[in-house]
Amino acid sequence: MIRVVIGALAALWVGLSTQQAHASTELFISEYIEGSSNNKAVEIFNGTGADVDLAGYELRFYFNGSTSPGFQLGLTGTVADGDVFVVAHSSAVAAILDQADVVSGSGFFNGDDAVALVNSGSIIDVIGQIGVDPGSQWGSGDASTQDNTLRRAEGFCEGDPDGSDAFDPAAEWDGFAQDSFDGLGAHEGCAAALAEDLFFSEYIEGSSNNKALEIFNGTGADVALGLYQVQFYFNGSASAGFTLSLSGTVADGDVFVLAHSSAVAAILDQADVTSGASFFNGDDAIVLLNDGVIIDVIGQIGVDPGSQWGSGDASTQDNTLRRQGALCAGDADGSDAFDPAGEWDGFAQDSFDGLGAHEGCGGGAPDPDPDPDPDPDAVFVHQVQGTGTASPMVGAQVIIEGIVVGDFQGDLLGGFFLQEEDADADADPLSSEGIFVYQGATGTEVAEGDLVRVSGTVAEYFDNTQLSSVSSVEIIATAQPLPAVSDMLLPMLSADEFERYEGMLVRLPQVLTVTENYTLGRYGEVWLSAGGRLMQPTAVALPGDDALAVQAENDLNRLLIDDGRTAQNPDPIIFPAPGLSADNTLRSGDSVAGVVGALNFSFGSYRVQPTTAPSFVASNPRTPAPGAVGGSFKVASFNVLNYFNGDGQGGGFPTARGADTAAEFVRQRDKIISALVALDADVIGLMEIENDGYSSLSAIADLTAGLNAALPAGESYDFVDPGVSQIGSDAIAVGYLYRTQTAGLVGASAILDSSVDPRFDDTKNRPALAQTFEELASGERFTIAVNHLKSKGSSCDSLGDPDTGDGQGNCNLTRTAAAEALADWLGTDPTSSGDDDFLIIGDLNAYAMEDPIAALQAGGYTDLADAFIGADVAYSYIFDGQAGYLDYALANDALLAQVTGVHEWHINTDEPIALDYNVEFKSPGQIDSLYDDGPYRASDHDPVVIGLALQSGPPGRRIAIADLDGYAVASFGTWTASSVVKVMDDAGQPVAGAEVMGSWIGGQYEDASCVTNASGRCTVSAPYFYRADLAFFVVSDVVLAGATYDAGANSDPDGDSDGHAVEVAAPQRPTWPPR
Repeated sequence: MIRVVIGALAALWVGLSTQQAHASTELFISEYIEGSSNNKAVEIFNGTGADVDLAGYELRFYFNGSTSPGFQLGLTGTVADGDVFVVAHSSAVAAILDQADVVSGSGFFNGDDAVALVNSGSIIDVIGQIGVDPGSQWGSGDASTQDNTLRRAEGFCEGDPDGSDAFDPAAEWDGFAQDSFDGLGAHEGCAAALAEDLFFSEYIEGSSNNKALEIFNGTGADVALGLYQVQFYFNGSASAGFTLSLSGTVADGDVFVLAHSSAVAAILDQADVTSGASFFNGDDAIVLLNDGVIIDVIGQIGVDPGSQWGSGDASTQDNTLRRQGALCAGDADGSDAFDPAGEWDGFAQDSFDGLGAHEGCGGGAPDPDPDPDPDPDAVFVHQVQGTGTASPMVGAQVIIEGIVVGDFQGDLLGGFFLQEEDADADADPLSSEGIFVYQGATGTEVAEGDLVRVSGTVAEYFDNTQLSSVSSVEIIATAQPLPAVSDMLLPMLSADEFERYEGMLVRLPQVLTVTENYTLGRYGEVWLSAGGRLMQPTAVALPGDDALAVQAENDLNRLLIDDGRTAQNPDPIIFPAPGLSADNTLRSGDSVAGVVGALNFSFGSYRVQPTTAPSFVASNPRTPAPGAVGGSFKVASFNVLNYFNGDGQGGGFPTARGADTAAEFVRQRDKIISALVALDADVIGLMEIENDGYSSLSAIADLTAGLNAALPAGESYDFVDPGVSQIGSDAIAVGYLYRTQTAGLVGASAILDSSVDPRFDDTKNRPALAQTFEELASGERFTIAVNHLKSKGSSCDSLGDPDTGDGQGNCNLTRTAAAEALADWLGTDPTSSGDDDFLIIGDLNAYAMEDPIAALQAGGYTDLADAFIGADVAYSYIFDGQAGYLDYALANDALLAQVTGVHEWHINTDEPIALDYNVEFKSPGQIDSLYDDGPYRASDHDPVVIGLALQSGPPGRRIAIADLDGYAVASFGTWTASSVVKVMDDAGQPVAGAEVMGSWIGGQYEDASCVTNASGRCTVSAPYFYRADLAFFVVSDVVLAGATYDAGANSDPDGDSDGHAVEVAAPQRPTWPPR
């Protein structure tokens, strides 16, 4: 039998120090500045008692509620004990930059972004709540994360390592008005703390009579207890029901324990005084007094909370509470509301292992080698795991035996996965049979298949059940059969279903799709989903309940595949084998089947650590050029991702956005130009081009010159100069390039901003730019409006336009109003073109089912991606592992019939961001191996290409009957006449989805219709009695959206019809009735 042996639930704590401990055990964030403009900084304090090498430390920024960091800044150098390290925005004012140790021009936070300090991959402090977007800020008033300075309050000497808990700055931070910089560069709030008086440090309300109170002395001197009392206020009484006077002396740094005389030995071994009567329950208030004055209270005097104060583990019933380490004083107000979570950490019922010592506020340390329980109980591994999300045995010392099913020792995960043998597994599907054993960088070497016995302590490490503080690993046998692998199928039925496999060897038997690879380069991980890639909810469902239902389904249909390492910026990046490179990519849409590995929980997500290398299939391969869109004139829309060219003369880097150095800019420029050449469009609408004018040194002039240098002789582009110094006040703008051999400008440009229509708020949206173009070959004209509406990321709370939670994100009303204004503005023919053909392109920052798109459709525009590709499959952008399109082409009714095709060229959003031009977070070798100057990952949005067959008058695409045949089939007493119709367009291509309508004429009259398939064919049939010898099918119309039926072009290559009607003769009559 494989068994777990539990050690003492409460080991003896001995050798308590009477010296004051140093205040901090780790670095923490001591000041946060979110000021005006780019006045942003983070101050990190070292109060550990020794200089700290910053290798392995980094700041992570989680933007707009994302669960994955959008930017990571690795730290270098050394911070001296008592000193600070300041990270600042490179464009901050001198008062900040004078204190800065490192600056960055990108990736800085706003008030709604979480900021985490990380050491060796583990979070040690967080401002905000990871995975939550609070709107514009956490907190309120000066004590908030927007437009304020926050300084860690006095007495707080440790960071908050839990990025998932709710965040209120007022709990640990002092707030100051915007642009308060006078405290930056030093932190005085964390000296070695001394308590002014005794206080409660632990409270145990366990099973039966397992009840105890621990009182801590952190005053810096021994304290005589002759004037101290503990009082109990039962069931909401305003008067004490029992008073216990204390005696003796408690040494500095030591504790005094009161316990029920019938408690278990683990408690009584720590007790200084016991009592057999009048002990508390979870609804009773407890008071500590010094000379009759209240100095600490648990609960609220005169209030009966029912059964307990608080909830979960952090409650006063059936739990253990321990005073949080940074607190050095009691709560002397017995009348105020009491929430244990404010000052106490909660632990499960009968957690006694912390009793007898308090490590907060200068307390002593436990004996590193406590004696084990001489008579341990035996349980199975599934009892250690339990059936809930956390182990019921946290803190217990255990001995566990099992089979090693995943070896990730050393610098991988620092441990191994161990699982019960099949014979000892229980029948409860809710309990896991596996567990992770954490050893750190060193430990006994094990191998997959070893039967091992491990001694350690049960822990929940960021909600992953594991054995920590391992004291021994004994190999009992080698080369043992592995336990049966458990199949996991996506989607899960509930989020809790993952937990039952935690620590176990699992297999993913389905063909799964890579739905996101954003963090592949940083953390070696990819998201997989079943049934194809996941779509953004509002790309496929209406905002509100429908979209939220899709989101809930998506959340159960994704799982991370990790690389079995904790290291950031791994080299090599092992997925796909033999390693990621510029020519060996792993794209979203690729697939994998049969992944086998161990399941664990880390950084807020369940993930499989493969024990055999996954074999990815390039199911979504790259294409060297966009797909054909037909027509004679092509328009493209392309977001060029912050194309900033410095000062235009090779210097001026870093800029506000884009490349950090001139060398990075060359890499960016080459990739963008490669994509533009391959687009081969006659007009290209640009987004995110630097808004620095139109001189020869401007970004758009630089891009045009670079593009022309890459083209064959005789081809060239020019850019549209709208005749203003800048379009709006944003750092980025929209613009146009056009091929001078095929396209010409008609008249001047027109700009839509707030001055034209107040609904178009140009403090949030980038102004729209309209230009009429002429196809030189035909003389046909049409007008394009290129746009870049407000993003979903940062807030519009100041406009009364918050994220309402319906799936449309921030600023939906702002985008919708702009869309309405855009449609109305184009209706006025702002360029005075005199032509009624209009095309809207650009990044509208709204998915297909959202309000801004509905507003444009109501204004007479058709979403061409929906019409030609399908909104349920089209995409140009992936965010949070969900695809959809933000990049649009919309045609009005007059232009719609002249559109011949639409294509989204998936060169960017499917590709890992590690393949972009940036050199950050890459080894010297990766700077070369992960880069080429081709178009792939030139930007983060995919370009959209639109084909046009421009003409005056009737619509451009014409369709006609290309073949019309008839045949008959006999049956007893009846026969069936059928006609096969083929429809082609004027480009000689078969037409799918056309409805052929007509009538059968013969012994009876019957209307009939059919819809053509991909080959352009469909069949219509009608039954006849034998009294009719002939039947005729006559075509009356062929209907297809965006096309015109040209009956005059009908033909029949077989010559057995005229393309309009076909004759079908009855077959030879069978004998009737049958003999």
